[in-house]
Amino acid sequence: MSNLRTTFCGQQLQNPIVTASGTFSARGSGGFYDFSRLGAVTSKGVAIDPWPGNPPPRVAETRSGMLNAIGLENPGAARFIAEELPQIRSGIGGSGTKIIANLAGRTIEQYVQAARLLDAAAGIDMLELNISCPNIKEGGVSFGTCPTMAAQVTEAVRRVVAKPLIVKLTPNITDITEIARAVEAAGADAVSLINTLTGMRIDVRNRRHILGNKTGGLSGPAVLPVAIRMVYQAAGAVKIPILGMGGVMTGEDAAEFLMAGASAVAVGTAALVDPTAPVRILDELKRFMDEHGFADIQAIKEVRHGL
Repeated sequence: MSNLRTTFCGQQLQNPIVTASGTFSARGSGGFYDFSRLGAVTSKGVAIDPWPGNPPPRVAETRSGMLNAIGLENPGAARFIAEELPQIRSGIGGSGTKIIANLAGRTIEQYVQAARLLDAAAGIDMLELNISCPNIKEGGVSFGTCPTMAAQVTEAVRRVVAKPLIVKLTPNITDITEIARAVEAAGADAVSLINTLTGMRIDVRNRRHILGNKTGGLSGPAVLPVAIRMVYQAAGAVKIPILGMGGVMTGEDAAEFLMAGASAVAVGTAALVDPTAPVRILDELKRFMDEHGFADIQAIKEVRHGL
Protein backbone atom coordinates (compact mmCIF):
# COMPACT_ATOMS: atom_id res chain seq x y z
CA MET A 1 0.00 0.00 0.00
CA SER A 2 1.30 3.43 -0.94
CA ASN A 3 2.27 5.94 1.74
CA LEU A 4 0.77 9.37 1.02
CA ARG A 5 2.45 11.27 3.85
CA THR A 6 4.56 14.22 2.76
CA THR A 7 6.57 17.05 4.29
CA PHE A 8 5.66 20.63 3.44
CA CYS A 9 7.11 23.75 5.10
CA GLY A 10 8.70 21.53 7.70
CA GLN A 11 5.33 20.07 8.69
CA GLN A 12 4.09 16.54 8.20
CA LEU A 13 0.94 16.29 6.09
CA GLN A 14 -1.08 13.07 6.13
CA ASN A 15 -1.34 13.42 2.33
CA PRO A 16 -0.51 16.08 -0.28
CA ILE A 17 -4.07 17.17 -1.12
CA VAL A 18 -5.00 20.70 -0.01
CA THR A 19 -8.01 22.91 -0.70
CA ALA A 20 -7.32 26.07 -2.69
CA SER A 21 -8.17 29.46 -1.24
CA GLY A 22 -11.62 30.74 -2.10
CA THR A 23 -13.14 27.31 -2.69
CA PHE A 24 -13.43 25.97 0.87
CA SER A 25 -15.46 26.77 3.97
CA ALA A 26 -16.01 24.57 6.98
CA ARG A 27 -19.80 24.93 6.85
CA GLY A 28 -20.19 24.61 3.07
CA SER A 29 -17.54 22.03 2.21
CA GLY A 30 -18.09 20.10 5.42
CA GLY A 31 -21.65 19.38 4.33
CA PHE A 32 -20.34 17.29 1.44
CA TYR A 33 -17.21 15.51 2.68
CA ASP A 34 -15.00 14.89 5.69
CA PHE A 35 -12.26 17.47 5.23
CA SER A 36 -10.27 15.97 8.10
CA ARG A 37 -9.11 13.40 5.53
CA LEU A 38 -7.10 16.06 3.66
CA GLY A 39 -3.51 17.15 4.18
CA ALA A 40 -4.55 20.76 4.73
CA VAL A 41 -7.40 23.19 4.15
CA THR A 42 -6.99 26.83 3.12
CA SER A 43 -9.23 29.71 4.11
CA LYS A 44 -10.62 32.33 1.77
CA GLY A 45 -8.51 35.46 1.57
CA VAL A 46 -8.50 37.29 4.91
CA ALA A 47 -7.68 41.01 5.21
CA ILE A 48 -7.34 43.18 8.30
CA ASP A 49 -10.71 44.86 7.59
CA PRO A 50 -13.86 43.51 5.88
CA TRP A 51 -13.85 43.76 2.08
CA PRO A 52 -17.13 44.00 0.15
CA GLY A 53 -15.72 42.47 -3.03
CA ASN A 54 -16.49 43.42 -6.61
CA PRO A 55 -19.88 44.33 -8.11
CA PRO A 56 -21.91 41.49 -9.68
CA PRO A 57 -21.96 39.54 -11.88
CA ARG A 58 -18.86 37.93 -10.38
CA VAL A 59 -18.67 34.57 -12.17
CA ALA A 60 -18.76 33.52 -15.81
CA GLU A 61 -18.39 30.10 -17.36
CA THR A 62 -15.81 29.49 -20.08
CA ARG A 63 -14.84 26.51 -22.18
CA SER A 64 -12.98 24.15 -19.82
CA GLY A 65 -13.00 26.61 -16.95
CA MET A 66 -14.50 29.69 -15.36
CA LEU A 67 -13.80 33.35 -14.69
CA ASN A 68 -14.27 34.80 -11.25
CA ALA A 69 -14.11 38.39 -10.04
CA ILE A 70 -15.15 37.91 -6.42
CA GLY A 71 -12.69 40.59 -5.32
CA LEU A 72 -11.57 38.79 -2.15
CA GLU A 73 -14.78 39.53 -0.29
CA ASN A 74 -14.15 38.64 3.35
CA PRO A 75 -15.32 39.52 6.87
CA GLY A 76 -11.94 40.70 8.14
CA ALA A 77 -9.33 38.94 10.25
CA ALA A 78 -10.95 39.41 13.67
CA ARG A 79 -14.28 37.96 12.56
CA PHE A 80 -12.58 35.11 10.69
CA ILE A 81 -10.69 34.15 13.84
CA ALA A 82 -13.79 34.39 16.02
CA GLU A 83 -16.30 32.66 13.73
CA GLU A 84 -14.81 30.64 10.85
CA LEU A 85 -11.62 29.32 12.45
CA PRO A 86 -13.41 27.48 15.30
CA GLN A 87 -15.64 25.74 12.74
CA ILE A 88 -12.59 24.56 10.79
CA ARG A 89 -10.87 23.33 13.95
CA SER A 90 -14.01 21.47 15.00
CA GLY A 91 -14.25 19.72 11.64
CA ILE A 92 -10.61 18.70 11.75
CA GLY A 93 -10.76 17.29 15.26
CA GLY A 94 -7.65 15.28 16.07
CA SER A 95 -6.94 14.20 12.49
CA GLY A 96 -3.80 16.27 12.00
CA THR A 97 -5.14 18.16 8.99
CA LYS A 98 -3.32 21.49 8.81
CA ILE A 99 -4.96 24.91 8.50
CA ILE A 100 -3.57 27.48 6.07
CA ALA A 101 -4.84 31.06 6.38
CA ASN A 102 -4.75 32.99 3.12
CA LEU A 103 -3.65 36.58 3.72
CA ALA A 104 -4.80 39.58 1.64
CA GLY A 105 -4.03 43.29 1.65
CA ARG A 106 -3.84 46.39 -0.53
CA THR A 107 -0.79 47.90 1.18
CA ILE A 108 2.18 46.43 3.00
CA GLU A 109 0.80 47.89 6.24
CA GLN A 110 -2.51 46.06 5.74
CA TYR A 111 -0.71 42.77 5.08
CA VAL A 112 1.39 43.18 8.21
CA GLN A 113 -1.58 44.02 10.44
CA ALA A 114 -3.56 40.98 9.29
CA ALA A 115 -0.49 38.76 9.47
CA ARG A 116 0.07 39.61 13.12
CA LEU A 117 -3.48 38.62 14.06
CA LEU A 118 -3.46 35.40 12.05
CA ASP A 119 -0.01 34.38 13.27
CA ALA A 120 -1.17 34.71 16.88
CA ALA A 121 -4.39 32.74 16.32
CA ALA A 122 -4.45 29.26 17.83
CA GLY A 123 -4.98 26.50 15.29
CA ILE A 124 -3.53 28.20 12.22
CA ASP A 125 -0.50 26.24 11.05
CA MET A 126 0.68 28.23 8.03
CA LEU A 127 0.02 31.53 6.28
CA GLU A 128 -0.40 31.90 2.51
CA LEU A 129 0.48 35.42 1.35
CA ASN A 130 -1.61 36.37 -1.67
CA ILE A 131 0.53 38.87 -3.58
CA SER A 132 -1.90 39.18 -6.46
CA CYS A 133 -3.66 42.01 -4.62
CA PRO A 134 -3.32 45.50 -6.16
CA ASN A 135 -1.01 47.84 -4.25
CA ILE A 136 -3.08 51.01 -3.99
CA LYS A 137 0.01 53.03 -3.08
CA GLU A 138 1.58 52.05 -6.39
CA GLY A 139 -1.37 52.90 -8.61
CA GLY A 140 -3.02 49.50 -8.37
CA VAL A 141 -0.06 47.48 -9.65
CA SER A 142 -0.15 43.91 -8.32
CA PHE A 143 2.55 43.10 -5.77
CA GLY A 144 3.12 39.80 -7.54
CA THR A 145 4.07 41.24 -10.93
CA CYS A 146 7.16 43.09 -9.68
CA PRO A 147 10.06 41.21 -8.03
CA THR A 148 10.99 44.21 -5.88
CA MET A 149 7.45 44.72 -4.60
CA ALA A 150 6.98 40.98 -4.07
CA ALA A 151 10.17 40.86 -2.01
CA GLN A 152 9.20 43.93 0.01
CA VAL A 153 5.83 42.60 1.13
CA THR A 154 7.26 39.13 1.79
CA GLU A 155 10.06 40.53 3.91
CA ALA A 156 7.68 42.79 5.86
CA VAL A 157 5.32 39.91 6.68
CA ARG A 158 8.20 37.55 7.43
CA ARG A 159 9.44 39.91 10.14
CA VAL A 160 6.18 39.74 12.11
CA VAL A 161 5.22 36.06 11.79
CA ALA A 162 6.69 32.92 13.31
CA LYS A 163 4.57 30.41 11.41
CA PRO A 164 5.61 29.04 8.01
CA LEU A 165 4.99 31.56 5.24
CA ILE A 166 3.84 30.48 1.78
CA VAL A 167 3.81 33.11 -0.95
CA LYS A 168 1.17 32.65 -3.67
CA LEU A 169 2.46 33.64 -7.10
CA THR A 170 0.55 35.08 -10.03
CA PRO A 171 1.02 33.61 -13.52
CA ASN A 172 0.41 37.02 -15.12
CA ILE A 173 4.11 37.73 -15.58
CA THR A 174 6.86 36.99 -18.07
CA ASP A 175 9.18 34.90 -15.88
CA ILE A 176 7.81 32.96 -12.89
CA THR A 177 11.32 32.06 -11.72
CA GLU A 178 12.24 35.71 -11.18
CA ILE A 179 9.38 36.23 -8.71
CA ALA A 180 9.96 32.84 -7.05
CA ARG A 181 13.61 33.66 -6.42
CA ALA A 182 12.74 37.12 -5.12
CA VAL A 183 10.32 35.87 -2.46
CA GLU A 184 12.61 33.00 -1.50
CA ALA A 185 15.42 35.49 -0.85
CA ALA A 186 13.00 37.65 1.16
CA GLY A 187 12.18 34.82 3.57
CA ALA A 188 9.37 32.74 2.08
CA ASP A 189 9.25 29.16 3.39
CA ALA A 190 7.36 27.95 0.31
CA VAL A 191 5.59 29.20 -2.81
CA SER A 192 2.16 28.27 -4.15
CA LEU A 193 1.32 28.53 -7.84
CA ILE A 194 -0.46 29.31 -9.94
CA ASN A 195 -3.09 31.88 -9.08
CA THR A 196 -5.63 32.62 -11.81
CA LEU A 197 -4.84 33.98 -15.28
CA THR A 198 -6.48 37.30 -16.12
CA GLY A 199 -9.28 36.96 -18.67
CA MET A 200 -12.45 38.61 -19.95
CA ARG A 201 -15.77 37.68 -21.59
CA ILE A 202 -18.13 39.85 -23.66
CA ASP A 203 -21.85 39.28 -24.03
CA VAL A 204 -22.07 39.76 -27.79
CA ARG A 205 -25.88 39.86 -27.86
CA ASN A 206 -26.15 42.62 -25.26
CA ARG A 207 -22.82 44.25 -26.16
CA ARG A 208 -21.42 44.49 -22.66
CA HIS A 209 -18.91 42.84 -20.36
CA ILE A 210 -20.21 39.70 -18.68
CA LEU A 211 -18.40 40.40 -15.40
CA GLY A 212 -19.19 43.49 -13.38
CA ASN A 213 -15.46 44.01 -12.90
CA LYS A 214 -14.87 43.57 -16.67
CA THR A 215 -11.92 41.20 -16.09
CA GLY A 216 -11.60 38.17 -13.83
CA GLY A 217 -9.39 35.23 -13.00
CA LEU A 218 -9.46 32.19 -15.29
CA SER A 219 -9.29 28.84 -13.51
CA GLY A 220 -10.19 25.23 -14.24
CA PRO A 221 -8.73 22.53 -16.50
CA ALA A 222 -7.90 25.03 -19.26
CA VAL A 223 -5.03 26.44 -17.17
CA LEU A 224 -3.46 23.13 -16.11
CA PRO A 225 -0.72 23.02 -18.79
CA VAL A 226 0.33 26.57 -17.90
CA ALA A 227 0.41 25.68 -14.20
CA ILE A 228 2.44 22.51 -14.78
CA ARG A 229 4.98 24.45 -16.82
CA MET A 230 5.35 27.15 -14.18
CA VAL A 231 5.63 24.68 -11.30
CA TYR A 232 8.31 22.80 -13.23
CA GLN A 233 10.23 26.02 -13.88
CA ALA A 234 9.91 27.27 -10.29
CA ALA A 235 11.05 23.91 -8.90
CA GLY A 236 14.24 24.28 -10.88
CA ALA A 237 14.81 27.83 -9.64
CA VAL A 238 14.20 27.65 -5.86
CA LYS A 239 15.03 25.29 -3.02
CA ILE A 240 11.86 25.91 -0.99
CA PRO A 241 8.85 23.58 -1.46
CA ILE A 242 6.00 24.25 -3.87
CA LEU A 243 2.24 23.94 -3.44
CA GLY A 244 1.04 23.31 -6.99
CA MET A 245 -2.42 24.27 -8.23
CA GLY A 246 -4.32 25.17 -11.35
CA GLY A 247 -6.87 22.98 -13.10
CA VAL A 248 -6.58 19.86 -10.93
CA MET A 249 -9.63 17.70 -11.69
CA THR A 250 -8.36 14.13 -11.16
CA GLY A 251 -5.85 12.12 -9.17
CA GLU A 252 -3.66 11.86 -12.24
CA ASP A 253 -3.64 15.66 -12.49
CA ALA A 254 -2.37 15.75 -8.91
CA ALA A 255 0.32 13.21 -9.77
CA GLU A 256 1.38 15.39 -12.70
CA PHE A 257 1.97 18.34 -10.38
CA LEU A 258 4.03 16.15 -8.05
CA MET A 259 6.11 14.95 -11.00
CA ALA A 260 6.64 18.57 -12.05
CA GLY A 261 8.15 19.36 -8.65
CA ALA A 262 5.32 20.17 -6.24
CA SER A 263 5.35 18.78 -2.69
CA ALA A 264 1.59 19.25 -2.24
CA VAL A 265 -1.34 19.93 -4.58
CA ALA A 266 -4.34 22.24 -4.11
CA VAL A 267 -7.81 21.53 -5.50
CA GLY A 268 -9.95 24.56 -6.27
CA THR A 269 -12.37 24.98 -9.17
CA ALA A 270 -13.04 21.23 -9.31
CA ALA A 271 -14.82 21.53 -5.96
CA LEU A 272 -17.21 24.09 -7.43
CA VAL A 273 -18.29 21.50 -10.01
CA ASP A 274 -18.10 18.44 -7.75
CA PRO A 275 -18.26 19.41 -4.06
CA THR A 276 -16.57 16.13 -3.10
CA ALA A 277 -13.66 16.67 -5.50
CA PRO A 278 -10.87 17.05 -2.89
CA VAL A 279 -11.47 13.63 -1.30
CA ARG A 280 -12.29 12.01 -4.66
CA ILE A 281 -8.98 13.26 -6.06
CA LEU A 282 -7.21 12.00 -2.93
CA ASP A 283 -8.68 8.52 -3.47
CA GLU A 284 -7.78 8.63 -7.17
CA LEU A 285 -4.20 9.64 -6.39
CA LYS A 286 -3.80 6.73 -3.98
CA ARG A 287 -5.25 4.34 -6.54
CA PHE A 288 -2.87 5.69 -9.20
CA MET A 289 0.11 5.19 -6.89
CA ASP A 290 -0.92 1.63 -6.02
CA GLU A 291 -1.52 0.69 -9.66
CA HIS A 292 1.78 2.15 -10.88
CA GLY A 293 4.02 0.98 -8.06
CA PHE A 294 4.79 4.30 -6.36
CA ALA A 295 5.60 3.47 -2.74
CA ASP A 296 5.37 7.06 -1.52
CA ILE A 297 5.07 10.70 -2.59
CA GLN A 298 8.84 11.09 -2.85
CA ALA A 299 8.91 8.34 -5.49
CA ILE A 300 6.49 10.34 -7.66
CA LYS A 301 8.52 13.53 -7.18
CA GLU A 302 11.68 11.77 -8.32
CA VAL A 303 10.15 11.40 -11.79
CA ARG A 304 11.03 15.08 -12.29
CA HIS A 305 14.74 14.26 -12.44
CA GLY A 306 14.19 12.25 -15.62
CA LEU A 307 12.09 14.85 -17.40
